[in-house]
Amino acid sequence: MPKSPEVVAPPSHGGTRAGSGAAHGRVGNGHRCWRERKDDDVMLLVVSGDVRQQNFNESGAAIMERQTARRTPSSVTQMPEFPPACVNLAKELTARCRARALQLTDDEILSITQDLESVIENLCDYIGRVPTSALGSNAYTDGAVKALSVRGFLEDDMLTNAVNSMPNRKYFHDSNMPRLVEFLQGMYHESDEFGGHLFSSLPEVSEYIEPLYDALFCPLTNQVMTNPVLTESGVTYERRAIEEHFERFADSSENVICPVTKMPLQSKTLMNNASLKSVIAEWTMRNEAMRIRIARTALSLSSTEAMVLEAIHELKSLAKLRGKNREQMHKIGVTRLLARLLDNHNVQIRHSALELLCFLVEDEEGKDIIGKTKAIARTIKLLSTNGTDERHAAISFLLELSKSQLLLEDIGSTAGSILILTTMRINDSDDPIAAQKAGEVLKNLEKCSKNIKYMAESGYLEPLQSHLVEGSEEMQMEMVGYLAELIQEQELTIDINGSTSGVLIKMVHSCNTVARKAALDVLVQLSSHRPNSKTLVEAGVVPVMVEELFIRKVDDEPLSYKAMAAAVLANVVESGIDPDNTVVNKEGHVLTSKYSIYNFVHMLKCFMPDELNLSIIRVLLALTAHAKPLAAVVSVVRENHRGHSIVELMSSWTEALGVASTRLLITLSAHMGHTIAERLCKTQGQPRRLVRSIFRAGRAAITERHVAAVTLLSRLPYRNVSLNLALVQEGAVPAILRGIEETGSGAARMTTSRHAAPYMEGLVGTLVRLTATLYNPDVLKAAMDHDFASVLTALAGAAGSGEVQRLAAVGLENLSYHSIKLSRPPPPPEDEPRPKKMTILKRLKDARVHNHSSSKNPPLNVCPVHRGVCTPATTFCLLEAGAVEGLLACLENDDARVVDAALGALCTLVDDRVDVEKAVVALAGQGAARRVLAALRQHRGNSLWHRCFSVVEKLLVHGDDVCVREVTGDRMLPTALVSAFHRGDANAKQAAESILRRLHKMPDYSATYMSVEF
Repeated sequence: MPKSPEVVAPPSHGGTRAGSGAAHGRVGNGHRCWRERKDDDVMLLVVSGDVRQQNFNESGAAIMERQTARRTPSSVTQMPEFPPACVNLAKELTARCRARALQLTDDEILSITQDLESVIENLCDYIGRVPTSALGSNAYTDGAVKALSVRGFLEDDMLTNAVNSMPNRKYFHDSNMPRLVEFLQGMYHESDEFGGHLFSSLPEVSEYIEPLYDALFCPLTNQVMTNPVLTESGVTYERRAIEEHFERFADSSENVICPVTKMPLQSKTLMNNASLKSVIAEWTMRNEAMRIRIARTALSLSSTEAMVLEAIHELKSLAKLRGKNREQMHKIGVTRLLARLLDNHNVQIRHSALELLCFLVEDEEGKDIIGKTKAIARTIKLLSTNGTDERHAAISFLLELSKSQLLLEDIGSTAGSILILTTMRINDSDDPIAAQKAGEVLKNLEKCSKNIKYMAESGYLEPLQSHLVEGSEEMQMEMVGYLAELIQEQELTIDINGSTSGVLIKMVHSCNTVARKAALDVLVQLSSHRPNSKTLVEAGVVPVMVEELFIRKVDDEPLSYKAMAAAVLANVVESGIDPDNTVVNKEGHVLTSKYSIYNFVHMLKCFMPDELNLSIIRVLLALTAHAKPLAAVVSVVRENHRGHSIVELMSSWTEALGVASTRLLITLSAHMGHTIAERLCKTQGQPRRLVRSIFRAGRAAITERHVAAVTLLSRLPYRNVSLNLALVQEGAVPAILRGIEETGSGAARMTTSRHAAPYMEGLVGTLVRLTATLYNPDVLKAAMDHDFASVLTALAGAAGSGEVQRLAAVGLENLSYHSIKLSRPPPPPEDEPRPKKMTILKRLKDARVHNHSSSKNPPLNVCPVHRGVCTPATTFCLLEAGAVEGLLACLENDDARVVDAALGALCTLVDDRVDVEKAVVALAGQGAARRVLAALRQHRGNSLWHRCFSVVEKLLVHGDDVCVREVTGDRMLPTALVSAFHRGDANAKQAAESILRRLHKMPDYSATYMSVEF
């Protein structure tokens, strides 16, 4: 029997032991490695000699005795006397422990323990190398076997330690046994040859250490046998090979010949060679274990990429053979080394490492080891690589890891893992194989509830919805919580299906308060996404929410539940569903029925939570967009005097509620404006609060609340004296003018606001409403004191919003209508007495006095149109205010409403109450004929036709020849007149007929019968 390899140990060096060796001090299967670093020289020495008990039978031993080994064993007498040195070292270590028992640290104890294990191991190695024939006695043999059995407890990782020399320690080295470091380094250098052997692959190294015997080979296949059998000739063959040999003689009359002895066989009977089979099996296990250790050492060295790749290839082939090899790889640290190789720059190394790891993590031990490394994060990174093979290997490895319940959370919590996997799954056309495996990984990850949340965050919502629908009650609660958290904190937009909607609605009906609240929270958020509204309505959310709002009463539940139900209804109604066909209860009532409207309106109370009131007002606002529910809302508000509640809610501290209430009143103002105006005046302090909102807008940025307030004031009926008087008394006019000035002048934080334009329109509309009640002395005085005519003239001529110009023109029309009443005739000239004779000094003195008095009392300006003394401030005269030019410019506006309002203001200058001839002269001098005819060509409309024709007729009647020619020479005028005569209302038709007569396009019946006398 060949001699087992000698013990290989590191040479002795001075110094103390560095480090505890806790992570690298384990010994496995009798093989131990020392790594020593000094002056950047690294030497890896392997102590080998894993000798197991060889309990062979006599036949097997005889066969082994006859075979020739690849190496000639050394004589036992040539062995150095190593056991005494080991004994001395063990005594030394024991003495150290006794002397410093109380001072030793855990690291030192561990180091000493490891050294003692090495001593025992070395002794076992030497005992195991003693040939059986040298022992001469079965007692010695039994002793050796028992000594070898001691090594069973040392089955642990084969790791590398950085060990400094210990004093008095002796090491021996057999010159016939090359060191493993030199083997591995020499394999990849053509010129390196050790011990007379040149190795080209790792298996050759293992065969050199664990030699192959001739008896292990089949004579027919020349391969190591796995099922050896004996023929009657005493030769052992592989069963399959010898049976195939026998088949050759099946059809022949010749005797079967033994392939080795060439002697005829009388029988084809085969006998199992159990002893040799046991020897082969044991050799195979030793050989594979040695190959694993050698490959692991090659990975540790990593001197060349070729060495690493061959080591991985060797380990892969061994891992495929049997599970025990994978267990050994776990123990000696191969799995951890491979995890570190995932960061290697070489693509082939990373790919090969991933493929090997796929085998090693098939058992739970491998998965547990990987979970303690950074392999998961490194693998996730490799999922985004451009190489298809490497990407497939990474996803396959991750798929194997995802089969472990312990690693699911680690995989899901790794940054970017879920996002990358969901992207791979969605983009299945780019890489179908990776997409399929990514889907399998995600399916495994669903077993951890936290991963479902991560998937939802990455836009993969199917697992969350499926577990919400199909999971247990506890799972449903957890999924609802995740859903609420995702929607609220991350503002995710989620499309739900009918099954999910049904589960959420069912949870609202449950008696579990926590479940009800969670479901309502989620429904509020989901219903805010419009595409979900149809799904929710089809699932029956409206009747449930109406019941929750109107019918269900639980004493211990807060009103916030009703507020959430109202919010769901508001979101659903605002989404654009058909309220006329949306049933709210079993009786068949719909959202637009008076039953629903009545209940909604009656829930508006100031003492209710603001959230509830806001949601109900939102529902009413959405319903008023339709004609039928609008009429129902108006009717209910009128009948039950609920307008007071809405008016009071305008002043809520919650801005959203105040804005919504104001906008509801704006919507209703077109149908019950006077009622709303009266309730505003009767609500204590409400006009004052509206005015204060205007003042705040002047000092701060414009908000939606400011816009809503001034818009409501501009939309309520202009001729409501009570409201106008209340505004004047509360000082609204200065606030309005200040807001107009700041907004028009481009004050900071105002014109840049998106609310600036509607706010300006509301301010001007509120100012114009006061011009409709100038018959009230207080309102008239406010208009005179603040020179409304000049303010509106500037607004009409300014380039800006068309609505502002329209409102300014309306205000100027209202002011100009009162000019004829407010203008006063000039005082009659006083009769001056005949001057007496005066001296020169007296005349000079009187001249100075006259000049002084004339400067104090300037001459009065008599308006030719109003035939009296006019000023812009006191009589609102458009001519004196210079408004005519701005109004004529408005006729060129594209908005017909602006043109109509400007014509209305100009018509007050050609009214029969004023001097029309003088007014026509003033208008013609500013090109009124041309601009009026241009407006007539561009726009159509009964009111506009009527006003245009009125001005044109005055120009024809009272204008000079130039003006008349300009009017009659317009080619489009007859067409417009005929069109108005055919399609206009009574006023437009009458005005067109009058001009047609003057143009002799129609007979003048009054002239025909004028001369007839009876």
